[in-house]
Order: sequence, then C-alpha cells, then structure tokens
Amino acid sequence: MIDLNGKVALITGSSRGIGRGCALEMARAGADIAVNYRTHPDEAEAVAEEIRSMGRQALVVGADVADRSAVENLVNTTIDEFGHLDIAVCNAAYSKREPFLEMSIEGMQRTLDVTLWGVFHVAQASARQMVEQGRGGCLLFISSVHAFIPVPTSLAYNAAKAGLNHMGATIANELTPHHIRVNTIEPGWIDTPGERNYATEEEIQEGGQKLPWGRMGSIEDIGRAATFLCSDAADYITGSVLRVDGGIWLRS
Repeated sequence: MIDLNGKVALITGSSRGIGRGCALEMARAGADIAVNYRTHPDEAEAVAEEIRSMGRQALVVGADVADRSAVENLVNTTIDEFGHLDIAVCNAAYSKREPFLEMSIEGMQRTLDVTLWGVFHVAQASARQMVEQGRGGCLLFISSVHAFIPVPTSLAYNAAKAGLNHMGATIANELTPHHIRVNTIEPGWIDTPGERNYATEEEIQEGGQKLPWGRMGSIEDIGRAATFLCSDAADYITGSVLRVDGGIWLRS
C-alpha cells in the first residue's frame, strides 16, 4: 500500500484528465491536494469534493501556469492553506495541432508557454519552497511519448515534451543535494476529455482496441504511477522517465 499520509501535493491542470487522475489517486493514498485549474472551475470543485469525501483536505486555485506571477500565487496560496509542500505534479499542458507549413506563431508560442515554460515556473517555485523547508520533496513532470515519437501536426507539443524530459533530468541532477527527487512519466494514448477535440467517440474506441494492450490508458493508470513515484517507496528513484503507454511505442 502506497502511503502519502502527511503529504501535500500541488497538481496543475487537475480539474480533469490526467491531472484529475493524479489528484484522486494521491488523495486515496492519504495526501492533501491543491487542485489547480485554468478554464474548468466547476470540474475543479467536483474533484475537490471527491477528495474531501475521502477524508482528505482539498484547496482549489485557479492559475494559468504560463503566467509566472499566477504560479507564484498558486504556490504561496498552497503554503498558506497547508503550511508546507511536499509534491508538485507539473501536468498542465496545451497543444494546437497544425501542419508545419501552416503553423501559426501564436499556436507555437502558446504551446511552449504552457507545456514547457509552465513546467519550469511551477517546478522552480515549488522547489524553492521545498529547499526552504529543508525536508526534501518530489517534482513529477507529465511528459508524453510525443517526446520521442514525431507525431505529424504536433510539432510544438512534440518539441515541448522533448524539452521537458531533458529539463527534468537536469533539474534532478541539480537538486540531489536537497533530496528533492525529480521524475517524469510518459503517458501514451490516454482516455481524456481532450482527446474528444481531435476524434469522435467511435474513432477513440476503435483506436483503443488496436493498441498493443487492447485498450487506451486511463487517468487512473497514470495516477497510480504518479502516486508511486511521489511516495517513499520510490525514494531511490530520481532523474528517471517512466513510460506508461500500454506498449504503444513498440509499434511506433
């Protein structure tokens, strides 16, 4: 049984999708959760209520991770509410799928601002707090198999995730003296609301059956992996990348 009792976890983009899965699984393991959202406040409140129903504490904070001042307020509000911060899951992301020859500067910039710079902002603000606390901590980056599979029409997202992987390893290297572990998860094709922006329900279900594991990944699959990596059971793991994709890369 993974135990996160006494831990406080800040999870960006946790009103839905993978972030929601991480928030609920960590709460089941005993953590109190700061639920972050940008555009879905009602869903963020629903996640918080589900966490509270487990007997854990939950805080809901709206913030765009691309905005440095908003991120600093997010971390400070979490500290004001809970008194400390032990885990930061950098999950919030943005992607605008466009063919390279037709890409807009705006789409490229926004993707990098959220998916790469947003992780930097949250990681740095959280790590500074953990260093000040002097009791270690854990940063977890939610990357993607897009970091190494050059999926067409996803140039900005692919580049951001590839950069995120190397950024995570570099930060891990620098934070070992503080006993702050930094790891990365590479999800494959996960069943999330965002997938409905690019495919019909029928296409999603049929596509999932063709994957090596015979189904799409669930947010619980990622949440359980995240909970393990942020627990004391993974105390000797830092600078690692864990692929949670049902073997999708095997056929890439």
